[in-house]
Amino acid sequence: MSARDKNLDRNNPPVIAIVGGGAAGLMAAYFASIQTGHPRVVLLEKNSGLGAKIIISGGGRCNVTTGLTDPREVLKNYPRGSRFLRTAMYSFPPQSTMDWFESQGVPLKTETDQRVFPISNDGRQIVEALEKALLANNVQIRLNCAVKNIEALTSGFRLKLDSTAAKSNQGNKSGNTAAKDSTLTADRVILTTGGSAYRHTGSSGDGYAFAEKLGHHLTTLAPSLAALQTVEQWAHQLSGISFPDVELALQTSANRHRRRGPLLFTHRGISGPAVFALSALAAHDLITPQQPAHLQINFFPDSNPEKLSAELNRQIDRHPNKKAANLLGLFVPHSLAEKISTELLTPAFSDKNLTSLTAANFPKALRQKICATLTALPLEIIGRGAGEEFVTAGGVDLKEVNPATMESRLRRGLYFAGELLDIDGFTGGFNLQASWATGALAGESAARSAANSC
Repeated sequence: MSARDKNLDRNNPPVIAIVGGGAAGLMAAYFASIQTGHPRVVLLEKNSGLGAKIIISGGGRCNVTTGLTDPREVLKNYPRGSRFLRTAMYSFPPQSTMDWFESQGVPLKTETDQRVFPISNDGRQIVEALEKALLANNVQIRLNCAVKNIEALTSGFRLKLDSTAAKSNQGNKSGNTAAKDSTLTADRVILTTGGSAYRHTGSSGDGYAFAEKLGHHLTTLAPSLAALQTVEQWAHQLSGISFPDVELALQTSANRHRRRGPLLFTHRGISGPAVFALSALAAHDLITPQQPAHLQINFFPDSNPEKLSAELNRQIDRHPNKKAANLLGLFVPHSLAEKISTELLTPAFSDKNLTSLTAANFPKALRQKICATLTALPLEIIGRGAGEEFVTAGGVDLKEVNPATMESRLRRGLYFAGELLDIDGFTGGFNLQASWATGALAGESAARSAANSC
């Protein structure tokens, strides 16, 4: 039998095991299944269903990818891993992601902020399309099947499965194949277990232990895209107040970070896209009650001190009898104006009776303080939202993975994709896009490698 004939022999195909049925694993399984050589692709998922994190992303709507079409612009949205992602992103850019899902019967829409969602606003439709494509290509899906150990053999790998959990998959109504054996021998293994964020979806970090046992090293792990907690109790009382566009400046003990975008006050601090991005930039910076970070919020990022001062003076001329809080209410929501007046202005001007002082009588120093506060409102950040992070910063060291194939440089036949790698992006579909792209490249590479080795 020639090498080519053997590659096409479906009676003895190479086995590709994919550990983790999230975004990267699902796309890896699809791309592995369509390669020449017809490998036997086995997708192992410890949950009772696929894509748990996909389904809840974007508030259940699933921000599938970004509407940015130039890979160079897309890659600017990854605080870590952008250079490593180049090959994968150019091979399977956002437009390819959109084309793929629409070819599977999932119409998409691009919103004004360049986030892409299914028109149905239902993340389950994304997972259903992927599962349908896998079943159509004979991917063997094993649900309730936890991988307990991965052992490297002379050629290939032996995976120890949780046979107790696997048995519960018997008779699965989706048509997926039940896992009957306690071990699985595979020619290639693709690890797509995700990070440790959203722990209730099963992202418990199992893949980190597998990677280390197989010889890989991890960079420091930290929460990314997290909300930030403030020490100021008065800020907590502003929960629900939002701003479409502010500029944030965060000074930690190690770095200074800036980000612009939407902001939301919460019952514990601040949240929103700009805050998530800022927390991503500062993911590895120490922020604790003992070592807080200092935040400044500019509510008028398109203005400058001179323009804002001139506008304040105009408002004072128009409303000479307004008190401080009411005057501030012309610039920011009244609830915030009240807090600025009582918490920041009153202590700074304790010699003035701000409750009775009218705008026409504001001293120059008070006017300057108002402008400074509106452009640099100070907050003390004492921590991140524990367990609320959307992704994990850090992961498998990228120096140990070939970016052209996603294969380990240390262990032949081992591949990585998705959040398990030291790659993370800002909000806006960038993390899912990285998972689709690396998953596609890993699946294709593993299948071609397996076929060529036959």
